[in-house]
Amino acid sequence: MPVNWYASLVVICIIGLFLIGFSRYELTHKTASSSGPPTTAQTWYAALAVDICGTVEPNLPASTNGATTGFTAGGNGIITISPKNASESGANATLGKFVTGYKGLELSATSLRYPGKLLMTNGNRCPKGTPDAGKQGFVNVVSWPNYAAKKGTAVSGNPTSLLFANSQMITMGFLPATASVPKPPGTVITALINAVQTGSTTPTTAATTPTTKTSGGANK
Repeated sequence: MPVNWYASLVVICIIGLFLIGFSRYELTHKTASSSGPPTTAQTWYAALAVDICGTVEPNLPASTNGATTGFTAGGNGIITISPKNASESGANATLGKFVTGYKGLELSATSLRYPGKLLMTNGNRCPKGTPDAGKQGFVNVVSWPNYAAKKGTAVSGNPTSLLFANSQMITMGFLPATASVPKPPGTVITALINAVQTGSTTPTTAATTPTTKTSGGANK
């Protein structure tokens, strides 16, 4: 009886089944690719604003964790996107990556927190003293592809998955469902243009005065 021949067939079948199973696993468990822009050799800039119940909050203070992350706030409304490693480059260069690295800032599909303020969850009513006081608010993140764009796009699904782009503008809002999400303030847009065109931004810890919402942006 050709035992070795039959044994070889068994081994081949086992290996074949393993490869089929592994391929299926790879297809159903895809991971984000770190290839593509932005690479660790590139530096991008994006504008970021936070609108809570009709009030645009002060610019986020300058980041203090620049030694550990390539996604930092400059204190003037500008985020510098300069990946330090594969975990921050390519498809990993997301808004969520910045948010999780910025102390006190929280964002999900159902909640938003500006550092030092209350956590706002979908369905909560806007507090007294805000332009939208008494109205139910909902998380709505809108992105404009660049500083010249007139029309923004509301992010569907989990907003933390939003990919960064060079010269992009982003507003994270907690607003009534019918409210218009505004672009970042004019001073922030000016700072973005300067950063993109000159390749630099001046970090500062000075915060701007809160401003009330103006028309523009995209509806939820």
